[in-house]
Amino acid sequence: MKPCDFVVFGTRGDLARRKLMPSLYQLEKVEVIPPETTIFGVAREESTDEQYVGLALESLKEFMNEPIDNSVWERLARRLRYVQVDLTQSDQYGRLRDKVDQTERATVNYFAVPPSLFGTICQGLAAAGLATEGARVVLEKPIGTDLASSRIINDAVGAFFPEGQVYRIDHYLAKETVLNLLALRF
Repeated sequence: MKPCDFVVFGTRGDLARRKLMPSLYQLEKVEVIPPETTIFGVAREESTDEQYVGLALESLKEFMNEPIDNSVWERLARRLRYVQVDLTQSDQYGRLRDKVDQTERATVNYFAVPPSLFGTICQGLAAAGLATEGARVVLEKPIGTDLASSRIINDAVGAFFPEGQVYRIDHYLAKETVLNLLALRF
């Protein structure tokens, strides 16, 4: 597998804390995440990398059904970075652009946020020059509240990312999907 930058939008939310962080821990445990991969947590609250690492550990302690292996945790913690971005403000996405490595590796953008923000985030990524050929977008289902809203959201995402760069998943299957994202299409 090639290294990538894995960006979690809504990193302080329930989905990221309850499902995604434990899945990333499990992937770290079986050593499938390349050593050079960095995981960026993005949310609007002010925080530091150290505080984000603390939140991630807190999430694992709360939501893992097994003891935390310190060596696995230390490897995962070294990957974690925090970027403060108000997702509704396109001008703030430059903060993320300044951190990710667009030249050497792909970027996986995981949207652990309400679907109403999907188009807004894609627009912000595009405004910052982050809607590139090497970028992937992961959308959590359900997308919208009905067929009409689903089409609106998918069209908004499609305006910035071609279909081959978009993954739609159910968070109950997130662990397997994250593994596949790290292995495929790069």
